[in-house]
Amino acid sequence: MTDPVLRPARSGEGPLLSALALRSKGHWGYSAAFLESVRLELTVHEDRLEGVTVAEVDGQVAGFSRLTQDGERAELHALFVDPPWIGTGVGGALLTAALRQARARGVREVGLDADPGAEPFYARFGAVTVGTSPSGSIPGRTLPRMVFSL
Repeated sequence: MTDPVLRPARSGEGPLLSALALRSKGHWGYSAAFLESVRLELTVHEDRLEGVTVAEVDGQVAGFSRLTQDGERAELHALFVDPPWIGTGVGGALLTAALRQARARGVREVGLDADPGAEPFYARFGAVTVGTSPSGSIPGRTLPRMVFSL
């Protein structure tokens, strides 16, 4: 595989990235009802493209991440890889770039609410589980709250 090319999201890519996020989530065996219940939360709004990094492989969008910063803290709001590229290093490239970018901006801590199935992925890159957070879509569901110390 060619290494992914990382670039900022472009105006008009919200629908493309939203569909990718749903395909990525669906890859992990979630039901159609579950996916419908998280659709709004996974929607990438055009007015929130700042901080979105897109990974392209051979000219095709293969994944994206979204990082925002507030002083010395940052939040990784999203990291999704299109199913054909899961396991190829696209996710790792996006995460490494987000952490590098945060560090360069003086961030000391990057937090995220991980999908339970993604907790081991983030842990491999140094994130520590510090508790749980309520799901933004499903009442009663909790997500691992994880933190990278930079």
